[in-house]
Amino acid sequence: MKLPLTVVIPTLNEASQIAEALGALGWADEIIVADGGSTDGTPDIARARGARVLAVPGATIAAQRNAAIRAARNEWVLALDADERVPDALRDELAATLAAPAHAAYRVRCQNFYLGRERRRGRWGRDWHVRLFRRTYRFLESRVHERLEPVADVGALRHPIRHVPYRDLTHHVEKMLRYARAGAQDLHARGRRASVWDLWARPLWRFVRDYVVHGSCLDGRAGFVASVLTAYAGFLKYAYLWELDERPPAAR
Repeated sequence: MKLPLTVVIPTLNEASQIAEALGALGWADEIIVADGGSTDGTPDIARARGARVLAVPGATIAAQRNAAIRAARNEWVLALDADERVPDALRDELAATLAAPAHAAYRVRCQNFYLGRERRRGRWGRDWHVRLFRRTYRFLESRVHERLEPVADVGALRHPIRHVPYRDLTHHVEKMLRYARAGAQDLHARGRRASVWDLWARPLWRFVRDYVVHGSCLDGRAGFVASVLTAYAGFLKYAYLWELDERPPAAR
């Protein structure tokens, strides 16, 4: 039996994994893929797998999600990414929750895997997001780290989403560059400017926080590599912000 909910997935050049993602969602009544302008055949693969595809070119991930939510035919929406999977235990919990919902939205923990290993410590191990909600809610518009608008009545699901955010180190670095640039654009739009403090102290604190305070030092070399890259991502964001400050308006 199909669960009475709509799964919404934003995509941009996800041909390598969208078929697997959709193949694992046969229990959902409706799947909507909001594509941001893929050039690798992602929309065609999604349609072949039974998903409804919306073209939302050039939009933020939040705007892609919102376009799909507006088109949803079910009262309840589950927001996923192409690199996330719903284990059987979570699927069964979703069925029980939808049969008698006690809240307007639900948080779900992401069970994060990095280079083949689950990251249990720090922010990786406490990665909660509101992902199940009624279709009246929308995501706040931002280029990175989009989140659902505030909901007064939020519950929590016990079972996690399985998340593999990076295929390998190259993919990690490529994604890091993209997010750092988008994060800088968000800060610049809010009137922020990059200081010397931002360029050296913030990255240093990121490393200390992740590696020492959050315990990534206990994850061996994987924890060290991830913490260094987290710090470097922070440096890049403010370096891009500094670049935006230095450019003439016409070149931004």
